[in-house]
Amino acid sequence: MKIKFFPLFLLIHLGCSTTQINTSGNVLPATSLEPYGRYIWNDQKKLELISSGVHFGFSFYGNSCSIYATLPETMGHNYLQYELDGVFVKRIKLEAGSKEPIVISAGTTGKHTVWIYKATEAHTGAIVIEQVTGKNIQAIKPKNAPLIEFIGNSITCGAAADPSEVPCGSGAYHDQHNAYYAYGPRVARALGTHFILSSVSGIGMYRNWNSDGPNMLQVYEKTGFHEGSLHQWNFSAYSPDIVSIALGTNDLSNGDGKKERLPFDSSQFVNNYIRFVQLVHSKYPKAQVALLSSAMVHDEKRTVLENCLAAVKQHADSLHTTAKPLALYLFKPMQARGCSGHPNVEDHAMLANELVPFFRALLP
Repeated sequence: MKIKFFPLFLLIHLGCSTTQINTSGNVLPATSLEPYGRYIWNDQKKLELISSGVHFGFSFYGNSCSIYATLPETMGHNYLQYELDGVFVKRIKLEAGSKEPIVISAGTTGKHTVWIYKATEAHTGAIVIEQVTGKNIQAIKPKNAPLIEFIGNSITCGAAADPSEVPCGSGAYHDQHNAYYAYGPRVARALGTHFILSSVSGIGMYRNWNSDGPNMLQVYEKTGFHEGSLHQWNFSAYSPDIVSIALGTNDLSNGDGKKERLPFDSSQFVNNYIRFVQLVHSKYPKAQVALLSSAMVHDEKRTVLENCLAAVKQHADSLHTTAKPLALYLFKPMQARGCSGHPNVEDHAMLANELVPFFRALLP
């Protein structure tokens, strides 16, 4: 099988539009930014980046700009990553308590465009953006284009995908997160769409990797995907054209092999999945909902998952006769090469290449 990889020069973020928000001077306050993804404006009017891959863009003139970002004192470290003039550069490690700005060097004078992404998932904690400084700095407003929301687990987060800086098996769990190179953002860049990642490591549709919950149905409406949180996400903020759901890997897992785990309950999985599809329909009645299987599930479990998804589609379509029929995609099996059985960044490129024709056919 020939694997076609997208060249780096094609991975230019859609949001690099010419539409810009005027600001005065060389300081861009957080309130002037146009974030895309799940975020919070806190009581100090600062921007808290929450979800995997939530991002914002700006332009500046000259050789460099500075981003003032902080972490809660209780957090050890977290990661941003950025794209400069349409090319991905690197991840940036932020330490709790540090007040030093992040300096981005362009190398040449003239006008430059930067897109900042949160590399890690919501459960890793928020990254607070206070302001951005630079010569003639302006925020970029994402241009009008279709939107795909990718709902899923650690695979959708881009977790355990990038051991280039911290080897597998060492450091903290989120040290290998790379949301930018996860399959969802890759698909979006290839198709010229926007994206949102609504994903949590270890989560399932009725049970999680090593626990009975809270599952995605219980946390989806919370901004940070925490069941006990009082902060509800504002679903009117976006209207996805496609909502992709890729859950089931953790429901079918054996956990850590130590904690008692009951056999997989296909009826409970299907019933919860149907309820979740109904919830998504209630939030986005015009969206095309797509169900994805898992490339990480093999042999008998793969057959079980595919049969369950077929049952979900059949029952959900019968309940929502006025909605678009659910789309269903079954991944080819993959032997993942990332940390702890996850796909690495190269594997995510393969998953994205596999998915691009499927999502292209679903776009309006």
